[in-house]
Amino acid sequence: MPLAHILIVEDDAAIRRGLCDCLKFAGYETCEAGDGQAGLDAATSRDVDLVLLDLLMPKMDGIAVLTQLRQSKPTLPVIILTAKGEEHDRVRGLKTGADDYVVKPFSVTELLARVEAVLRRSPERPRPLAKLTVDGRAIDFDRREVRYEGHAEVLSEKESEVLSYLASNRGRAVSRDELLQRVWGIDPRGMQTRTVDMAIARLRELLHDDANDPKVIVTVRGKGYMLAAEMQP
Repeated sequence: MPLAHILIVEDDAAIRRGLCDCLKFAGYETCEAGDGQAGLDAATSRDVDLVLLDLLMPKMDGIAVLTQLRQSKPTLPVIILTAKGEEHDRVRGLKTGADDYVVKPFSVTELLARVEAVLRRSPERPRPLAKLTVDGRAIDFDRREVRYEGHAEVLSEKESEVLSYLASNRGRAVSRDELLQRVWGIDPRGMQTRTVDMAIARLRELLHDDANDPKVIVTVRGKGYMLAAEMQP
């Protein structure tokens, strides 16, 4: 079993390949992206434990990637990769939410030490909430139960997982493809299925959420579904 799954976002193919090789040799599983947009897509759609993020990249620079990533996955550990002398960019990266930085050129020993240190700290980060209140609905994920106006509804395991995933990504719209991939474990490419829409419809019924004017699970046109912004732990 790999120590962790690490995403490498780096436009230089040689550096990217070298990072993959040394991390795999050390016991990590890796995936990679060659530009900022691809990196952001991979980080938000895949189950990764840490991101190594270059700052100077095509399509979207590392700061922009980090800014959006902190909105969608605020607890995902990120180490930025910077060139020597880019102190201003390192400071910007840390202020934007990076956990650490490594200056190029770097040694394998230093890189692995920083990766280990950040991953060691990551279990202390906040985990998905066990209980949540959304627009008067009290949700208990451990018991898979929703209470509203004296009524109690029991969620299936998959319904609870969908709701938990939306809660973990509160503040952004989650696409149907992402839900298929992350909750059902299905590759959505080339698929046409109503699985997600049917699950959302059932959840709205259990949450007593008006399908014509939903207040709890909101449909964001062209993007997917989002849990209402006003929530309490």
